[in-house]
Amino acid sequence: MAGETDCSMLETTQKIREKFSSLLSEVKSSADLDALRIEFLGKKGQIAALMTNLKDVAADRKKEAGRIINEAKQFIEEKLREKNDELIALEEKRQIDAAEVYDDTLPVDPGLGSYHPITLIQREVEEIFSSMGFYVEDYSEIVDDYHCFEALNIPKHHPARDMQDTYYLDNGQLLKTHTSAAQNYIMRKYGAPVRAVFPGRCFRNESTDACHENTFFQLEGIMIDRDISISNLIYFMKTMLSEVFKQDITVRLRPGFFPFVEPGFELDIKCTICGGVGCPSCKNSGWLELCPCGMIHPNVLRAGGIDPEEYTGFAFGLGLTRLAMMKYGIKDIRVLNSGNLRALSQFIDG
Repeated sequence: MAGETDCSMLETTQKIREKFSSLLSEVKSSADLDALRIEFLGKKGQIAALMTNLKDVAADRKKEAGRIINEAKQFIEEKLREKNDELIALEEKRQIDAAEVYDDTLPVDPGLGSYHPITLIQREVEEIFSSMGFYVEDYSEIVDDYHCFEALNIPKHHPARDMQDTYYLDNGQLLKTHTSAAQNYIMRKYGAPVRAVFPGRCFRNESTDACHENTFFQLEGIMIDRDISISNLIYFMKTMLSEVFKQDITVRLRPGFFPFVEPGFELDIKCTICGGVGCPSCKNSGWLELCPCGMIHPNVLRAGGIDPEEYTGFAFGLGLTRLAMMKYGIKDIRVLNSGNLRALSQFIDG
């Protein structure tokens, strides 16, 4: 590539764009889209090869060649995002078309309904964070592998995936295992600085007990700006908990490993069901794991298009299900998904 002119660089990137566009038109699934992303944007992809060969370009042409390569990369990234949105929309339409027809002639139960405790706690927490300047966002329950894992610094075959035994669909997509799957989307949407929370339902294939379920609710939060630290994270979490419980809550931070944060922590609160004495809900420890959190890993910021040399940020994954248990004194998590009206109708005045 030594001595290559700006014209030949344009020709090379144009050929890459044409090849990419041709292959993109043949993509039928998220798995196909992920393979195409790796081929062109992966560590050994075609754009990476151009960047590697950039060192051989004459010094007076390096800046222009870099600009041309970056434009090609941005073109590919944008087309991948558009195609991903298209695939999601097609899947949603297929599900709607396949749904059973609703019969509006059936009799109506005149009895009053009641809010689910998780709905109540979610609305309360959203209102608290909104008052502190956070956007409230929504995100799909069906996601692709890239957003659920790779964009969060969890590449294929990484052992951290073993902690999130996952439900995969026939089309290669999966039910999201954590609300962190929306981080890349939020960063791409708002850039930096940003404050946002995004609640949602999560799924994991695991055994159930008094404090574990295969379906549960989280509320993810991120704050990205200049000079953000752990102190900011602790402040916002303690402020939120004191508002929810209407009293000061004892919390502790324990070191924890999560590939998308560094350093990572587990934020625990003293069990409000037993007062810290020990019960089945807290596994007799007196503490309940509520919120994995930490400083967002530089790789995650880069994947979201944010420069980690300029910005830092924190992220947390608040367990809304466990928070509801603590606030309302629900001793067994399985009650929340049971449909037991005797238990759930108590929240009609919530």
